[in-house]
Amino acid sequence: MKTCSITKNLAHQNRATRNYHQSYTIRESVKVTFIDHLGEETIVDAEIGKHMLDVAQDNNIELEGACGGELACATCHLVFEQEMYDTLPEKDPEEDDMLDMAMELTDTSRLGCQICVRKDMEGMKVQIPDDGY
Repeated sequence: MKTCSITKNLAHQNRATRNYHQSYTIRESVKVTFIDHLGEETIVDAEIGKHMLDVAQDNNIELEGACGGELACATCHLVFEQEMYDTLPEKDPEEDDMLDMAMELTDTSRLGCQICVRKDMEGMKVQIPDDGY
């Protein structure tokens, strides 16, 4: 799984701010809402720099990610609100190919394994379509 470039920067920042008396590092996060195919909303703390697939799985959100985030399936298909979608990095051709296999594909569909959490995602809502998994 490829890592988010922001994660590398955060690791450096955390080393610089770590209190020697702490046994762990405090990670910065934002609130993100996952909406399942039935419309049920779950608000989670999403660590900045993590992939959306990992955030979902860390919080017991039902998002499969069958390939382990290796961009070899479409089971981490997410639908973003247009405003947020417009700020996301451009899709790689490989992601487009995988999305072609997703059910309920929309103009704002992306794969959770390809999207890293950023500070400006605070309060974001993301839909998990019913892909039949």
